[in-house]
Amino acid sequence: MGRAFVYVILGGGVAAGYAALEFTRRGVSHGELCIISEESVAPYERPALSKGFLLPEDRASLPSFHTCVGANEERLTPKWYKEHGIELVLGTRVKSADVRRKTLLTAAGETISYKILIVATGARALKLEEFGVSGSDAENVCYLRDLADANRLVDVMQSCPGGDAVVIGGGYIGMECAASLVINKINVTMVFPEEHCMARLFTPKIASYYEDYYQSKGVKFIKGTVLSSFNIDSSGKVTAVNLRDGSELPADMVVVGIGIRPNTSLFEGQLTLEKGGIKVNGKLQSSNSYVYAVGDVAAFPVKLFGETRRLEHVDSARKSARHAVDAIMEPEKTGEFDYLPFFYSRVFTMSWQFYGDAAGEVVHYGDFSGGRFGAYWVSKGHLIGSFLEGGTKEEYEAIAKATRLKPAIEDVGELERQGLSFALTVSQKPPPSSPVIVSGSSLIVEKPLYAFHAIAGVLVASSIAAFAYWYGRRRRRW
Repeated sequence: MGRAFVYVILGGGVAAGYAALEFTRRGVSHGELCIISEESVAPYERPALSKGFLLPEDRASLPSFHTCVGANEERLTPKWYKEHGIELVLGTRVKSADVRRKTLLTAAGETISYKILIVATGARALKLEEFGVSGSDAENVCYLRDLADANRLVDVMQSCPGGDAVVIGGGYIGMECAASLVINKINVTMVFPEEHCMARLFTPKIASYYEDYYQSKGVKFIKGTVLSSFNIDSSGKVTAVNLRDGSELPADMVVVGIGIRPNTSLFEGQLTLEKGGIKVNGKLQSSNSYVYAVGDVAAFPVKLFGETRRLEHVDSARKSARHAVDAIMEPEKTGEFDYLPFFYSRVFTMSWQFYGDAAGEVVHYGDFSGGRFGAYWVSKGHLIGSFLEGGTKEEYEAIAKATRLKPAIEDVGELERQGLSFALTVSQKPPPSSPVIVSGSSLIVEKPLYAFHAIAGVLVASSIAAFAYWYGRRRRRW
């Protein structure tokens, strides 16, 4: 028993929805495309799970955040998929894949074949047990990766109004869930081993601002230590969290956000893996030309930095999915994926965006006391990363454009003095054919002299040729 499709998307996350929308724009025929997902609902915008979905009032719920809604596109409800002839194979786990035979075998024993496969399996949340700590099965220990996790978190949160929550991890999930828990009037303590929150991206100065703000909302931070064990009562609930430094924290609920791991197991030994994900080329094509990978699971070449990276963010999932479909449907017209790494978050009344790479020397600017500030990262004499909190749409666009241009920076002191105005100035100039340079007290865009050199060279060559012709004729007369 089996079914056959021209295109199969494996995975039902954000990337699947955006790929489906792009397929319809490219004229996919009814019955050619199917999406296989372990979840029982159509693809949806996962960022909502740690934000609007957890609000105590006017809580976001499906179908209000099906994919592409956030980009002001069509709302991809189950009805939309049906109208476009796209088969949704939901609540279905694929237990094996054979890329040579182009088949997928489901846990129910059905074989689904394809001509082109897009792997959009995303990643799974790392469990405490992988770090030697048991207790994930306790009824008030929560993770957050999918809709089922979010529903469980809401149920646990509503069961302990005014209670104590311990959030394990200081990254995206930890910070966003802590904010949502506080809004629900839960007492929150965050625990993580790093010296400050969002350690992979924030500088100590930036992190200090957010930690101070969270503390003003009642959040407590315990840094530099990790969870060692739980106290669990006879009903199977965690009552306290024990830390490696000897501390014991009362807990009515625990939220664990300690990272993710790409879902690559189906393709190990069949496709080339790198950076923990499936290695793809600039067209998101894997080592098997009929298999593409997008989103969290894809390790792709970032042209801006000349290296392969795997990025864990919704923006990358959306854009890589669309590019893969473009490459599948019109390979001759589709260039290489030219992605500018982008990360953002919105918590409480704050909103920040980051572009590029958080490496090299950091230059901070702006008013850290007023909530409008930013930072640049400079490496090997070029600006390669930009961060801004509290910006406008135009300002965020400016730091994105400035980062993509990678202007040369000779004077970081001058860059600090100019602050946001540097990005605004650079972004408004036409693309230079030679580097933008920050030097001394001004911004300089060097004008190329290539045209002048070419003209001068032609004139000199013409003069030499004319002289050689004249001299030759003179020699013959002599």
